[in-house]
Amino acid sequence: MSKHTLIGGGTGFIGKNLSKHLTLKGYDVTVISRMPGPKRITWHELEKNGIPNSVNSVVNVTGQNVLDPSRRWTPGFQQNVWNSRINSSKALANALTAAPQVTSFVNLCGVSSYPPSATKIYTEDDKVEGFDYMSRLCLAWEEAAHAGGEQNCRTAIVRTGAVVGLGGGMIESIWLPFKLGVGGPLGTGQQIMPWIHMLDLCSLIQHIIEKCESGVFNGVAPEIVTSKEFSKAFASALNRPCIFNVPEFVVQAIFGKERSALLLSGAKIQPKKALATGFQFKYPTAKAACAQLVGK
Repeated sequence: MSKHTLIGGGTGFIGKNLSKHLTLKGYDVTVISRMPGPKRITWHELEKNGIPNSVNSVVNVTGQNVLDPSRRWTPGFQQNVWNSRINSSKALANALTAAPQVTSFVNLCGVSSYPPSATKIYTEDDKVEGFDYMSRLCLAWEEAAHAGGEQNCRTAIVRTGAVVGLGGGMIESIWLPFKLGVGGPLGTGQQIMPWIHMLDLCSLIQHIIEKCESGVFNGVAPEIVTSKEFSKAFASALNRPCIFNVPEFVVQAIFGKERSALLLSGAKIQPKKALATGFQFKYPTAKAACAQLVGK
């Protein structure tokens, strides 16, 4: 049976990497985007014509970049961040009710609904809650993935930490200061930083599709590190020092208080279900991930 995956948000940072990964693994990939093109359908075409008949798995990685420093945290931008995630998840969940050939639906979400704790280590068995903008967004995002009611396919939610990879995301924004030897952790650096290497995230999604898994997966690396520990690992991989902290008030001045929560606080999270279903992380530690990123 041919493997054909439809990716919502396939032109973004995660989407491009996932498209490339699945193509290399022998999948046909079609992307949903705002603009038409080869091997693409638009969101309007999805709404009008449904999911193409040849598609047997669907992945949604859509979402306006929350940490875009060029965008101020205005009510309008907050609405864009919210709608891009909720509306795309709902649109795909609804389309799946008329696509019985699809066996797997994977929806990426965030980890912000795990309240930061000095002692608690969370797994997928723990309750999540809405206590600020980001955590409420994560809850609504997960709910939207089930909006279609009864679906014939298995639905999996992947709660991802910071996705580290080349060409975008966190690594792109910190590369230059670290290369210049002036990089360092944000705030005190003692906050936990849930993270996952891009290649592991793509492999985990493939694993979920091929094993027809369902339910919640924590898309985080097994090693729990602080922002300072990750920064030191990255600086070390680049053979650079790590001596400068970016003060908390500077982070809040750039991103605003609600967005800064993503950078200045984090929960200790374990990928219990990924490991229990036989998934093997290629980059389980910050040291291994950073070595790959700098080409060592």
